[in-house]
Amino acid sequence: MTTTEYTAAQVTATLHGYPRQGPGRELKKAVEGYWAGRTSAESLQDTATALRRAAWQQQADAGITEVPTGDFSLYDHVLDAVVMTGAVPERHRAAFADDALAGYFAMARGTQHAPPLEMTKWFDTNYHYLVPELGPDTAFRCDSGKPVGELREALALGLAGRPVLIGPVTFLLLAKPGPGVARDFEPLTLLDRLLPVYAEVLADLRAAGADWVQLDEPALVQDRSPAELNAAARAYRDLGALTDRPKVLVASYFDRLGEALPVLARAPIEGLALDFTGPAAANLDALAAVGGLPGKRLIAGVVDGRNVWINNLEHSLATLATLLGLADRVDVAPSCSLLHVPLDSAAERGLDPQIARWLAFARQKTAEVVTLACGLAGGTGAITSQLALNASAMASRATSSLTRDPAVRARCSAVTPEQARRPQAYPERAAAQRERLNLPPLPTTTIGSFPQTTELRTARADLRAGRIDAAGYDERIAAEIREVVAFQEKAGLDVLVHGEPERNDMVQYFAERLTGYLATQHGWVQSYGTRYVRPPILAGDISRPRPMTVAWTSYAQSLTDRPVKGMLTGPVTMLAWSFVRDDQPLADTARQVALALRDEVGDLEASGAAVIQVDEPALRETLPLRAADQSAYLAWATESFRLTTGGVRADTQIHTHMCYAEFGEILGAVDALDADVISLEAARSHMQVADELAGAGYPRAVGPGVYDIHSPRIPSEREITDLIDRALRSVPAD
Repeated sequence: MTTTEYTAAQVTATLHGYPRQGPGRELKKAVEGYWAGRTSAESLQDTATALRRAAWQQQADAGITEVPTGDFSLYDHVLDAVVMTGAVPERHRAAFADDALAGYFAMARGTQHAPPLEMTKWFDTNYHYLVPELGPDTAFRCDSGKPVGELREALALGLAGRPVLIGPVTFLLLAKPGPGVARDFEPLTLLDRLLPVYAEVLADLRAAGADWVQLDEPALVQDRSPAELNAAARAYRDLGALTDRPKVLVASYFDRLGEALPVLARAPIEGLALDFTGPAAANLDALAAVGGLPGKRLIAGVVDGRNVWINNLEHSLATLATLLGLADRVDVAPSCSLLHVPLDSAAERGLDPQIARWLAFARQKTAEVVTLACGLAGGTGAITSQLALNASAMASRATSSLTRDPAVRARCSAVTPEQARRPQAYPERAAAQRERLNLPPLPTTTIGSFPQTTELRTARADLRAGRIDAAGYDERIAAEIREVVAFQEKAGLDVLVHGEPERNDMVQYFAERLTGYLATQHGWVQSYGTRYVRPPILAGDISRPRPMTVAWTSYAQSLTDRPVKGMLTGPVTMLAWSFVRDDQPLADTARQVALALRDEVGDLEASGAAVIQVDEPALRETLPLRAADQSAYLAWATESFRLTTGGVRADTQIHTHMCYAEFGEILGAVDALDADVISLEAARSHMQVADELAGAGYPRAVGPGVYDIHSPRIPSEREITDLIDRALRSVPAD
């Protein structure tokens, strides 16, 4: 069938999900108002309802003919699945039974008497999800109120809605053994107990008017054992055999589906959604190799849902044309939920209009999906003007002076292996650092940033508005640093920080001071809960025009005899928490950032800094999802860190920091960073990382975190000392 024979009625433009926060982060404000007691539960739900309806209407007005429902969340969609399946932990059940909304947030944030669920990264994105806690005694029960209610809202607006839920296999593969459960317990063994709950949810959605339901199974794009693939086959055999259900669409994204593709292709379900961007482009050949999806619907994710660059419409149309022969019906979508990109690039009025042409946020990606659906249905003649504008914008980006700096490229080409290596071995460095720093046993420190107070935010607003000048602003920052340093001395900390009052964000602050980066004003993206960030856009070659942190670090050091850490964000995290350029290998971009940061490290050391922390919390989260791709990534990622830090003296102590990720499988790479000290989040994971480091024979100093600052609860002294004792049982005191 040719594109000219494929009628518009046969092509649906659809999405997997949409940003939740609203154009002015109304959701954040409403949720935090509820937590503070300023907003009632009813008012919060009214705000949520209005945001959902506005988002659906935007999609429909743009030409989306089937809107996703159920993707909206007050905090996290995996937590929503915990509620839907009745998998509420024992310690939260009473609160949840008394007040479901308060109990929901208690699972997310904890209470004084009940710690929250663990939080970790959603695959290789910067979104965090709450980890379900399961055990052999877990009893699931159906609570379909949220997905059913939101579907009914969309249908009442006259919209075709497709509920989107976490699939049962991914839900179990994301889960962990709960407290008191043996570590070797495998939640996937609960599949047969969970499937009847999903059957009940599907029946309830069918009764509410659902024609299709999407079950997201992104865990299947990872390397999976035969037993796990058999579990997926059994799950969709059983769900497919149900008679009282809507049509089922199983969605995967973030990578190629691999060995799970034939399993799902053979399953008795009506459709698949596949990613065809980046490494997932391999799904095209793989789909052809299994004989396509005869008799099934294919939702083709040809618009990158995780980055902000415009789509190559001509290339995507070619992909879609090839797919027409591989499925009974082909519809067009982004590669994944648009949760991972900002809402609307048109709001960025401060950007150069030439550069703005290169960008597509959620609303622009929605338009691209609709354009591609029109082109697939009516041929290229139906979208001639859009294709011409797209080609012009892409050519503009490719030839822009912003994207290529000959001096930066020459410096990268001249890098030698010796530059990415400390000259002295760790034992020699450790001895020199002990003599210089003279720290006590079990020295204490914080990770770096103190709270961004209302006064600091007001000072920045006053500076922007011209109510104070630069000198007045600097005095406010200096006053905050004086207070923070004095507080740490009084508290008895050994290695101090200046508190970072001058920084708006650990990536954005540096991006605003490096060439090649673009900053947004309204490009908010959800990181977790009510935490939203504005990832900068890494658009061109990177260099550092002048020192970025030296002045304030030196000022803090002048206030105390104790060492003050210089604080930098590492090159991998600078990439991972930005929208990175897609026109060159990530390794090349990482090397450019590393060289810019190396200059900063050298200037900090020259100013007298004895301790320099280079944070790399994103090292694990950026790990490719497939094992075959991981070694190459870890090689350039660890090299970029060593290139940043490799030029310092033996007695300068290099720290790094990581948090909220699973590090056990990359401990070799953590070792390869060759940092003198690594600090790790360990409170929510109950010091599991200390056991992993000990088991791997990690040879350098460790700073396990013992206070979870992402929860409002205050741990008891006993809790903290228990964590320290547990760490000491695994890692020697020295």
